[in-house]
Order: sequence, then C-alpha cells, then structure tokens
Amino acid sequence: MAIQEIFVPDIGSFKDVEVIEVLVSVGDTIAVEDSLMTIESDKASMEIPSSAAGVVKELKVKVGDRVSEGSLMLVLDVTDTSTTLSDRSAVPPSNPAPARSLSEAEGNTQPAPKPESRPQPAQSPTAAVQADLKNVDFSKAYATPSVRKFARELGVDLNKVTGSGRKKRITQEDVKGYVKDVMSLGGVPGKAASGGNTLGVAPMPDIDFSQWGEIETVVLSRINKLTGEFLHRNWVHIPHVTQFDQADITDLEAFRKQLNEENAKSGMKITPLVFIMKAVVAGLKAYPRFNASLDAKGENLIRKHYYHIGVAVDTPDGLVVPVIRDVDKKSIMQLSEELKEVSAKARDKKLKPADMQGGCFSISSLGGIGGTKFTPIVNAPEVAILGVSKSEMQPVWNGKEFAPRLMLPLSLSYDHRVIDGADGARFTTYLAKMLGDIRRLLV
Repeated sequence: MAIQEIFVPDIGSFKDVEVIEVLVSVGDTIAVEDSLMTIESDKASMEIPSSAAGVVKELKVKVGDRVSEGSLMLVLDVTDTSTTLSDRSAVPPSNPAPARSLSEAEGNTQPAPKPESRPQPAQSPTAAVQADLKNVDFSKAYATPSVRKFARELGVDLNKVTGSGRKKRITQEDVKGYVKDVMSLGGVPGKAASGGNTLGVAPMPDIDFSQWGEIETVVLSRINKLTGEFLHRNWVHIPHVTQFDQADITDLEAFRKQLNEENAKSGMKITPLVFIMKAVVAGLKAYPRFNASLDAKGENLIRKHYYHIGVAVDTPDGLVVPVIRDVDKKSIMQLSEELKEVSAKARDKKLKPADMQGGCFSISSLGGIGGTKFTPIVNAPEVAILGVSKSEMQPVWNGKEFAPRLMLPLSLSYDHRVIDGADGARFTTYLAKMLGDIRRLLV
C-alpha cells in the first residue's frame, strides 16, 4: 500500500465552489470513480469522483469549504496504484468529455465495417433507443462518470432522463427505467418523456427567435427552474378543479384596522392573510378530507391531525412557499410576527429546506397586487390550495337595498381524485362564512 493525495480535478471554469456534501468518511474503502464529495456553484451541482482506489486515511475538506481545481480533498492508502482515473474522466457536467462509442469504450481498435457491407437485421427496441452520442451535449445532465459510461453503453441520451437521486442526480436505475419505458412503447425514442413519463407529449420545438428581431437570453434562477419542474409535475399528475367564491370582509377589515391603530407604537402590522389562515384551519377541521395526502401509490388517504399552512412568498428570484406550523395554536398577533419574519427570510434567501416542508394546505395571496380570480396549482402532496385576489367594494343586496360591502375573491383549486365538486363548494362557502363574521372562529 502507498499513501496518495487526491486533489480536485479539472472542473472547467468553476472556482471557489462550495462543498455541500462529503460522501466518504475516514476508514471507508473506495473504488475508482466512487463519488467523494458534491460541490455546487450558482449554475450546477456535481459529484467529484476518486482517481484511485484505497482506504480513506484523512479528509481534508468538510461541508461549507470552498474548493477549486487542485485543492486537496483527502489522503488515501492506495491499494492498487495502477487502477487510477485520469483527471479527464472527472470533468464535470458543465464541460463534458467527448462521448466515446461502445467499441472505443471496450478498447476495440478494429475499424467498423462499412454500412453497405453490413447486413441489416430487424431493429430491436433497444437498438431504436441508441443514437450516435459523440456530439451530444450532456452539460445539463447531472450524473457520475460511471452512470455516464453506463448510459453511453446503452445508447441513452442523459438529457432525456430525469434523475431521482439527491438534487435530481441521475442514477443507474433512472437510466434502466428510461430504456424500459422506450421499449414498452415499441422502441420509439421521444414517445417516452424523461423520467418514466409515458404521456406521449411531443417535445417543444427549438426555435431561433433572433430570425424575427433582436433578442436577449436571460438565465433562469435556480428557484425558477425548480419551481417550474415542480409545478409542471403537479399539473400533469393532478386532475385540477378550481372553485370560485367571494367573502364579505367588511367587518373583518374594520377590526383589522382597529388592531393596527392600537398597536401602532409597537410596529405590529396585521394583514388580512393571518385571518384567512385562521379561517382555513377552521375549514380543515370542518372538512378533514382537505387536510390529507394520497400515498405514493394513490391507494390510501393519509389524514393529518396537525395544521401547518404554507404561504406563497414572492421573491426577486421566484416564488417560495415557507410553512407556518401549528396555526391552530397561535394567536393573530403571533401569526403576524411569524409571517413577517418568514417573509423576510424568504427574500433574504435564508430559508432552509425544512422551512418549506410539512405543509397541509397552501395559500397564494395576490391581494396586494391585483386581479379578480386565478387558478392556483395544487402544491403536492397537499390536495388543495387557496388563491386570494384583491378585495374591492361592491353593491350587495341586503334584503332591503344595495349596500357597499368589501368583497374578497377566493379561488380554491383541489385534487379531484380526493375532493369532489360538492365538497369544494362547501369548503369555500364555509370560508366565506368564517371571514364574514370572524367571531365564529372562536366558537
């Protein structure tokens, strides 16, 4: 055995990149190409493979450290110095090495027969999946070198595979699943959408918009990309129905303004949203089916006995949904303070993943911006979401005459597999009743 230092290989133009995960520990036995750590820049995440096999003797990095090409990662007791991985094989997804054909990967140096001299057998489903990957750009594919090699051997374009691993990393099982999907559809590439989605949706065309005039390309933020993927998945998998209603909040608004006047010296500002959160909790208690989630197989309904409400917050980088926990146990004042704090954390990019997990029901309020109604997308695994638009004064018939009342538009989207239309209407009617007379929230 020999001692060998393992350094960060060529990672392209990335410098001073943060280590977000260390995948090995002192004493671990690792093989060539085993992942050592995960680094993340503002553009991509990637795993750094080992260039040698052996036993980890000493770690030189920890989570939170920043590294560049040539930074020392760890020290190995190398078991076989002949089994090493060149730095070229560790090139990250942003600068992929040119793909090799299967014959090259196996070390076959014999020239391939000319197409005209080769017999043409019946095309198998797997062969239909295969393509010439030499010029394919894998820059958007997040996978380890071993998975990339496996994909090339099967002729799979990693750009068409959706990862199920941590941070959407593509695993060997994802590649196998993609091949199975294509084979089940007669071996026609493109009929199976990435990640096992067999909806048969054709890909969007790649259009050169500059042919019609001047353009500007703006890179989407990480939040925009993740939100887009998440919402697209929810829209495709959940049969949405949206119920519209409105609540008379004239008296609620008068009470809210009175509270703000009384607490002006303390700087406390109460918004209509906290009253809506309380009304939603009352609705979830009255209609428990709304406070539930389907299991992964869609065969069982999991009812929850806690009341954590997600609140959509608009930030410069996109929409995030932090969760306010135990809303049923907190006062209007407590909720106002917590909502203020969590909104500030969201805009300052200080939310942790745990701050956005565990919600039972979400609220998306556009009241401060405008609009009369909209169709919010259910925030899975929740089964319903409430959209709130801008309130406005309207003439309402009180039995004797038309009187000006402040009306709040409500838009309730729900998963039709769990909630039927009648219960959707009952829920919004109940919310309107609670918001119309907030004294009922005490009953």
